[in-house]
Amino acid sequence: MEQQRAKVIEVLDSAKKVVFGQDDLLEAIIGALVCEGHLLIEGMPGLGKTLSVSTMSKLCDLDFQRIQFTPDLLPSDLIGTMIYNQQKEEFTTKFGPIFTQLVLADEINRSPAKVQAALLEAMAEKQVTIGNKTYRLKSPFVVLATQNPIEQEGTYNLPEAQLDRFMMKVLVDYPDFGSEKNILDLKLSSLASLEPILNEQYLIGLREIVDGIYVDDKIKDLIVRLVHATRPDSKYFSKKHEAVIMGGASPRASIWLYRIAKFKAFLDGSDYVTPEHVLSIVKSVLGHRVILSYEAVIDQVNVRDLVYEIAKENI
Repeated sequence: MEQQRAKVIEVLDSAKKVVFGQDDLLEAIIGALVCEGHLLIEGMPGLGKTLSVSTMSKLCDLDFQRIQFTPDLLPSDLIGTMIYNQQKEEFTTKFGPIFTQLVLADEINRSPAKVQAALLEAMAEKQVTIGNKTYRLKSPFVVLATQNPIEQEGTYNLPEAQLDRFMMKVLVDYPDFGSEKNILDLKLSSLASLEPILNEQYLIGLREIVDGIYVDDKIKDLIVRLVHATRPDSKYFSKKHEAVIMGGASPRASIWLYRIAKFKAFLDGSDYVTPEHVLSIVKSVLGHRVILSYEAVIDQVNVRDLVYEIAKENI
């Protein structure tokens, strides 16, 4: 396991030479690739979200497509369409950019609901329907979506069903002073000179190693209890949160807390999961799944801080 962990650390170290001040984001991306989960990345423009994804795709040697989401984007621009060939008098299928392994959905919240619905099938079922035929997508298939904060003009709220498909939501903040100073010296050739360190087969091997990390029954109970504590109809739900939470996290939250906690243990060089591993990912896994009440939204309650508080209460 130590040899494989060293490889992952090498990938992260190589990425940090190109992307400064976004260590948590880079770790989340490699976690998404190993666990084969989708990642939602939120932050202001110009913080290196797109650069981080393209850097990791090069280092992991995966097929990569970037799709710029715009208000006039159509589902066919994403998944493909049927084209009529007049000479042959038959329809042929033109496949869209989603037929790849790593999809960067750039500014995903700038496109309307019909495009989100097309992406949801691909994320949920790892398949796409064009005309009356269904096509399987490549494996691994991971969507890394970036979005600007909802307060910005010209953005759409992502539907709850789609938000739930993302294993984590990572918030990207401005880099610190030293990191931003290093950006000034970054050469354009740095990204072009990156050489692959991992590949598809190596990622599959990593997934098997991470799956083998031990999780005690008490930790499993803890994970399920944390998720139940966000649901107003659960016996684990604290009455003091009644006026704040309208809807709790789904069972997918339990699954991803379980899987990503294993990955965190692997990165730490541990062969078992601790409560600290679970607590370290609570904000990213539960924050976008808990639905606040109207009053809590008006009062600007921070949902990430709220789920962390709930987790601390139940550990």
